[in-house]
Amino acid sequence: MLATYPYQGRPFAFDPAAPLDISLPLAPGAGQVNCFWAEPVKFEVIRVGSFVGSVAQGGSTNYQRVHLTPHGNGTHTECYGHISAEPQATLDRCLRRFLFVARLVSVQARPQPNGDEVVLLEDVRRELESGPDANLWPEALVLRTLPNHKSKRTRQYSGTNPTYLEPALAEYLAAHHIEHLLLDLPSVDREEDGGQLLAHHAFWQYPAATRTAATITELIFVPDEVEDGLYLLNLQVTSLALDASPSKPILYALYDGR
Repeated sequence: MLATYPYQGRPFAFDPAAPLDISLPLAPGAGQVNCFWAEPVKFEVIRVGSFVGSVAQGGSTNYQRVHLTPHGNGTHTECYGHISAEPQATLDRCLRRFLFVARLVSVQARPQPNGDEVVLLEDVRRELESGPDANLWPEALVLRTLPNHKSKRTRQYSGTNPTYLEPALAEYLAAHHIEHLLLDLPSVDREEDGGQLLAHHAFWQYPAATRTAATITELIFVPDEVEDGLYLLNLQVTSLALDASPSKPILYALYDGR
């Protein structure tokens, strides 16, 4: 049975039983996606007196401690607190809605004279401003970079100068009121840029006119079989009082509900 979701005066339908998970799992060990020299995720069995938090080791229950770095391990969502010292700039305060109309677009990064691979404004704008959905502006943009190698699921990005966004693209998205940006890269900015973080600042319009409700989600993976187009995005995060959280973005294909 399809559910309905109204947006910009139009009724849309989606199937709640057909979720498309575009997150990467958080699992222990060195075989998981990693960036910015973060330590691998660790799960540690808690031991208190004679209690062992592992059924496999004879305990009554599994009870473990998790060690992770949100910005470096797996899919994560961040708010403007990533570049701000303001104590209230935590994701649990900034992200207050969790359902958004999203547009998935696929673009190829372009090589620059310095050897960098960069996603350019002109390529994303061409995709957003063309096609049957061009007259319906989304709240969120899901960006899939091409080629879409499955190695993105386990890639070790640290020290590789990964693909990043042209700052003008981030400025364009902010100007067009796209509140949530999701991408399959470790960062919207260059791995080492001297601390400028130009695309972060442009997307959040920080500090002149900060878009406090806007978020960036990095290290997603969108399988090839998920087609470009309109989706309902369910952006799931934990309630950590930090600038970032591990997250689980879910897409639902949208259909004309008329």
